[in-house]
Amino acid sequence: MAQALAPSTAETYGAGLVAFHAFCDERRIAEEQRTPASATLMLAFLAALAGLYAGSTVANYFYGVRAWHLIHGVTWNMDDAAMQSILKATDIIRAIRQQLALDQGFDAAVYACLTVAFYACARVSELTVRNRSSFEPGIHAKHTDLGLAEDRNGLWQQTLQLPRTKCAIGGEQIHWGQQDGITDPVAALANHLRINSVGDDEHIFAYTARNGEVWPLTRKAFLDRIRAATRAAGRAPLQGHGIRIGGTLEYLLRGVPFEVVKTKGRWGSEAFLGYLRKHAEILAPYMQARPQLQAEFIRYAMPPVR
Repeated sequence: MAQALAPSTAETYGAGLVAFHAFCDERRIAEEQRTPASATLMLAFLAALAGLYAGSTVANYFYGVRAWHLIHGVTWNMDDAAMQSILKATDIIRAIRQQLALDQGFDAAVYACLTVAFYACARVSELTVRNRSSFEPGIHAKHTDLGLAEDRNGLWQQTLQLPRTKCAIGGEQIHWGQQDGITDPVAALANHLRINSVGDDEHIFAYTARNGEVWPLTRKAFLDRIRAATRAAGRAPLQGHGIRIGGTLEYLLRGVPFEVVKTKGRWGSEAFLGYLRKHAEILAPYMQARPQLQAEFIRYAMPPVR
């Protein structure tokens, strides 16, 4: 297989392999954990590349690591469809949108949850409940937990206070800005709240079922509807964890610095990043449809080059 590669392809793939090992070295990932590379490791590698290179280069570097595995007979744990569904998550969200009836309560709630999870880089489990009887106002987000944050430049974001998460018993705040086009979470949420006019203390994505009852959105119902919509659209499935990772990559592909997105997605635990998470207005310039990057903040947030 190695001999069959064109010289330019071999060179590009080789650069990808060098980048992969540099990535692993920087994060002190042991040699035995690199081969075979897990899907989680490859997703982290893609996320790191996305803020530095064009999408085509990111894909080529990914295929370079894949080619190395295949040439040496090492098990490859991630398929092409999984990578494409994450790199092109906004395209899939648009395709899903075309399969949903947003004038219907359930679909309106599902689409609002999908877009909020994506642009807030939130876990699906943080925005849904385990089953219809498990909703607890002290644990799950409600309508009254929704708010707005505005910075001194007039840039604003919607915020949602999560009463409790698996990483923070005292709760965490997530936030998202208005976006261009049909994937805008602000518009999707407004539509959901208009269609599903329920009490303030109900689950944030509660909807009126066909029998007239108000049901909280369960994780299973959400994921089942997403899978059905992607299947109807002829697209690769968008897994639950892929929504959060896809949102992370979307911001990175816009050129938002990795550490800024890491903060937004609550991937880090450093003291300064922990502080930023509590103040949505600090990140507002970076989370708009057209980010206004501020050099001083980037220099402060980005780690020094070793």
